[in-house]
Amino acid sequence: MDAGGSVNLSSSLSSSASSSASKTRSRFPLQEQHLLQRRTSRDNLDRFIPNRSAMDFDYAHYMLTEGRKGKENPAVSSPSREAYRKQLAETFNMNRTRILAFKNKPPTPVDPIPADFSTAANNSKPTKSRRYIPQTSERTLDAPDILDDYYLNLLDWGSSNVLSIALGSTVYLWDATDGATSELVTVDEENGPVTSVKWAPDGRHVAVGLNNSDVQLWDSTSNRLLRTLKGGHRSRVGALDWNSHILTTGGMDGQIINNDVRVRAHIVETYRGHHQEVCGLKWSASGQQLASGGNDNLLHIWDRSTASSNAPTQWLHRIEDHTAAVKALAWCPFQGNLLASGGGGGDRSIKFWNTHTGACLNSVDTGSQVCALLWNKNERELLSSHGFTQNQLTLWKYPSMVKMAELTGHTSRVLFMAQSPDGCTVASAAGDETLRFWNVFGTPEVAKPAPKANTEPFANLNRIR
Repeated sequence: MDAGGSVNLSSSLSSSASSSASKTRSRFPLQEQHLLQRRTSRDNLDRFIPNRSAMDFDYAHYMLTEGRKGKENPAVSSPSREAYRKQLAETFNMNRTRILAFKNKPPTPVDPIPADFSTAANNSKPTKSRRYIPQTSERTLDAPDILDDYYLNLLDWGSSNVLSIALGSTVYLWDATDGATSELVTVDEENGPVTSVKWAPDGRHVAVGLNNSDVQLWDSTSNRLLRTLKGGHRSRVGALDWNSHILTTGGMDGQIINNDVRVRAHIVETYRGHHQEVCGLKWSASGQQLASGGNDNLLHIWDRSTASSNAPTQWLHRIEDHTAAVKALAWCPFQGNLLASGGGGGDRSIKFWNTHTGACLNSVDTGSQVCALLWNKNERELLSSHGFTQNQLTLWKYPSMVKMAELTGHTSRVLFMAQSPDGCTVASAAGDETLRFWNVFGTPEVAKPAPKANTEPFANLNRIR
């Protein structure tokens, strides 16, 4: 069990939603925060602290007083007085004109590598410039009444470039193209709050999990409720994921259900292996394997080929290496059988798995609760979001797991992350009621267009007229 999450069900959630209703009315969801930090004149001051032991105060006083008289106010002096002055200056080393100077002229540096050789080496192997990673968020939106609950999944970014976020009992849509905000649905108090959201692959339909165990399917273009999936779970649904037309749901009852949204009898498969709340669900890109994480510290790998509609499906791998709740799950985009998982506050580790064999490939102690994981689609990098103490986003180089950047700005644990369709921007939502956007993955390189192939056979031969 992860100490950071809430154990109570509807009572705590509904009470927090009702108590903050007045606050919601006074704030505007998904409006940009203009935090202009005005620096005072004192903020820009710097203080120089000299090294007094290295100073010659007598010489300094002479140069400020007597030494300047000869230059600014020349006076007639006798030859004997001039000779005495020169001897005195030589004795006390007063002929210095520079504070710092070389005693001897420094030697000319010698290049150990000939210029022509280094130029040829550089031309033969062009080095890739290191990507600039901004350390601050490029945009911050207000997210009042977002639930500070580790086990929920309240943020997702669809393929149509629209972001969905659940704030209390309301689901809002934010269009990343023009920044327009709209309200999709506000559920009744006895059914809410909303406990999970997930876009379908088409970017038009969105699934909404509720505290009362129902799952609603909405059409975002017409703001129309298409259907409600009932009878599958006995308590709140905190995890959702799509596999084509199959909507997989995970509940606090420990059950995982595959729902075919095309048919009336929607429950087609049931996975039973968790005995506490399911808080993480992710299908592999191939759609053949499902990873599930729970508050029982278990990680399961399920294979679709062994699924059965008549009996609960047996897991392919049951992994017990984590020592806290497993919510953060991410399949690698460049290696189909590689899965990353993150543990809660009592575990604090990111682990990598070969899902064919169930073997642990690596484990890294991050030092804080791992809330979410995202792979870079264009580079071999992994992004993790964390809780206490820094509430940061950390970018790792894979497979070395060297830290490339740490992004700070949130003042509470960063519970949710979502990735833009182009893979460049990451949205993060935290218990501090802010939604931040980070340009962490950069811009993908534009592939050079391949030369057009000649469609005509024998195009290079001369025509015979």
